[in-house]
Amino acid sequence: MTIDTIFAESGIRPRRSLRAIAYRGWLALRAYCLKRRTRHALLELTDDELRDIGITRTEAHREVRKSFYWD
Repeated sequence: MTIDTIFAESGIRPRRSLRAIAYRGWLALRAYCLKRRTRHALLELTDDELRDIGITRTEAHREVRKSFYWD
């Protein structure tokens, strides 16, 4: 029997520490900043550079407008 099974059967959920919650929030913020920075970097590329990576200027603009939750 695993820990997950024990908790699921007893109805007790493990509590997360404030430190763990803050760390997960920091990781999410860091991921958001990285995605935003790399997507906006596409706009700084020339048409030749975009062609080298296989996308058009229109596709680059579409990528920049994507939501954070969109992979």
